[in-house]
Amino acid sequence: MGDTGYTTAEYGGITVLVGAGRGAYPYGNSLLVRGTAETLVVDPSLSLVDGAPAADLVLVSHAHEDHIAGLGSYDVPVHVHRGDLAALRSREAMVAGLGLPPDAAKEVDAAFRDQFHVRGRPDALGFEDGTVFDLGGRTVTVVHLPGHTAGHCGFLVEPDGFLFVADIDLTSFGPYYGDPGSSLAAFEASMRRCREIDARWYGTSHQKGVVEGAEEFRRRLDAFAGVVRARDAALLALLREPRTVEEIVEHRLVYRPHVEAPHVRPVERRTAVRHLDRLLNAGLAERVDENRFRAT
Repeated sequence: MGDTGYTTAEYGGITVLVGAGRGAYPYGNSLLVRGTAETLVVDPSLSLVDGAPAADLVLVSHAHEDHIAGLGSYDVPVHVHRGDLAALRSREAMVAGLGLPPDAAKEVDAAFRDQFHVRGRPDALGFEDGTVFDLGGRTVTVVHLPGHTAGHCGFLVEPDGFLFVADIDLTSFGPYYGDPGSSLAAFEASMRRCREIDARWYGTSHQKGVVEGAEEFRRRLDAFAGVVRARDAALLALLREPRTVEEIVEHRLVYRPHVEAPHVRPVERRTAVRHLDRLLNAGLAERVDENRFRAT
């Protein structure tokens, strides 16, 4: 997978460990947070497989492979939200939670094992929204931001005013809520919660890095949220003629047509159904017959 090194950038008492390719998947951006008593790492990525900095504990924003690929570098307590605890404890549970067909699940399991070094951490501990980790002169507070996964979390570091928003990552790809445990409504609520938090810096897991200032963060967050509205609009346009769910899946709301991977069709189907349900509930679409739907 190429160079797995990282570069560093300092924001108060937080060091961002910028992954290869500016943290673009399969890499990611990790945090190193130092206090007078303890040091912690957030989301040890693939770039931390070798040369990982020392830490007394690890916090995981959510149990996806790109956020824990470097976890094997740490024989220290590991914490994640209770909603993602089972997946972090067991690779088998993580793969099962993706809702893939058997052949695809087998392929993904091998990739998690061989490319992302996922072994499972049965010793992992669960935290909840509002849990505070006191490092001595510096605190890290859990901000539960579900939707991407059930347990997806951000972390607010004080007194620096640094909010790590993980995979509310502001990329043009847009919000991802295509896993069985994902939720479109919860993702939108989490974006609204982030919007209400005043911070000096906002750190993302991928590509966009750190955004300075609440005004600029909110501007980018609004654009990120706009991708959801664009998917609604694309689906309504498609439903000018009656369509089945499978026809919507073929059209694709999430991935570009050339992207092929075991997870693509299941993700597209779940995303299509979530948007379709929303349009039906809003009276913007209707069922034509047992299998087809159209815009009203």
